[in-house]
Amino acid sequence: MRRAYSVETVRAAEAALMKRVPEGALMQRAAAGLAAACGDLLRRGGRVYGSRVLLLVGSGDNGGDALYAGARLARRGAGVRALLVSPDRAHAGGLAAFLAAGGRVADGPDGLGDLDLVVDGITGIGGRGGLREDALALLRAVTRAHGRTPVIAVDLPSGVEADSGEVHGEAVRADATVTFGTYKPGHLIDPAAEHAGALRLVDIGLGPELPEPPDLEALQYADVAALLPVPGGESDKYSRGVVGVVAGSERYPGAAVLAVAGALHGGAGAVRYVGPGADAVIARFPETLVHAGPPSKAGRVQAWVIGPGLGDGRWAEEAVADVLGAPVPVLVDADGLRLLDPETVRTRTAATVLTPHAGEAAALLGVAREEVEAGRLAAVRELAARYRATVLLKGSTTLVAEARDTPVRVNPTGTAWLATAGSGDVLSGLTGSLLAAGLAPRDAASVGAYLHGLAARHGSDGAPVSAQDVAHGIPAAWRDVRAG
Repeated sequence: MRRAYSVETVRAAEAALMKRVPEGALMQRAAAGLAAACGDLLRRGGRVYGSRVLLLVGSGDNGGDALYAGARLARRGAGVRALLVSPDRAHAGGLAAFLAAGGRVADGPDGLGDLDLVVDGITGIGGRGGLREDALALLRAVTRAHGRTPVIAVDLPSGVEADSGEVHGEAVRADATVTFGTYKPGHLIDPAAEHAGALRLVDIGLGPELPEPPDLEALQYADVAALLPVPGGESDKYSRGVVGVVAGSERYPGAAVLAVAGALHGGAGAVRYVGPGADAVIARFPETLVHAGPPSKAGRVQAWVIGPGLGDGRWAEEAVADVLGAPVPVLVDADGLRLLDPETVRTRTAATVLTPHAGEAAALLGVAREEVEAGRLAAVRELAARYRATVLLKGSTTLVAEARDTPVRVNPTGTAWLATAGSGDVLSGLTGSLLAAGLAPRDAASVGAYLHGLAARHGSDGAPVSAQDVAHGIPAAWRDVRAG
């Protein structure tokens, strides 16, 4: 599992560790890891000896890491130059070591010639509010002249917010980021994550000093495999989970089909469908148990999914109210999010999972969509607290938050191919099947998002993908996770 901590927590852990190690040891460990990562990248394009490296050096410890790493590269025969954002405030020890190793300080961004690598050491995890004008001018000049040169960021791309993943103005876009001790939220959450490129974590001995729980976590294959509800020899449809689906309308019957597809491919023992799309559902999935409604009269279920393609009107409103009155976990998506009563959600005794995209989240919070997209972490936490529910915020990085104080989960398997009509309907059915199987709401939402992303990769195989492809890819994603 990838774990991420806030800057405040990281600083406290570093301070505790520095009391137990020689002065400067942490920076040397960081510089060694950074130099090794730079060397790996340079070797892919040729070799370290004779390569041309440019350091963009800020005034903090981040710049010191870059300078010490540059010294190591220079001793290996690389031609390393440094552009100092604030020459009088450069890290003294790092600059001395850099010059002693044969590194050179460049007078400015012009006339640098061809480069094999740019190292971004302008600002680190302590940066706030975007880049200052002097750093921004330097970055623009280097980008204009060397925009195609690979960039490796030190700890975090300069200009992004470590704690929130927000980006204020222009920021470095790195091909890779080398971070130290632990991941930070900005490595995992868009829009900052889009700037980070490939991540490489360098162990500097910080682990024992980091507290439980982390601020964020991202499940990996082994974590998901441990949570998958796998039937045993004595299983029946009820022990596997019966999920009720209230979805679709005369205008959007396909939403019903896709939600049911997600539930069935997701391992539900049975699906009970309620809604006007019964004929379309039965034509595609004859094993589905259909009912005219209301949902409370449809028969036994262990979880409900409501909302995809539901539309407006009295029937839809009554169905949402009926389902929210059920004593079982309920997932609310799409049109259901517009029709729910907030106080009813807050006072439910059974679990509620809300699965909005950014526009729906903005409506639930009463803010602009752009505010949600710019501050996804703050938005998902606020939604979970305000509605006392588990919230799965869909998007370029899908986030899962609970009302109680548990780490926000970040889904690492998302792909742009999921930006297709009906994909969210499949996710709702899939997650509902996991709820019905008995997974806790946070686990069901996290595992559902994880399998959903893998399913899209299977369904597309690098080509455009439809929601049906995603649904068909779920069993393969399941097999992949179990195989490790």
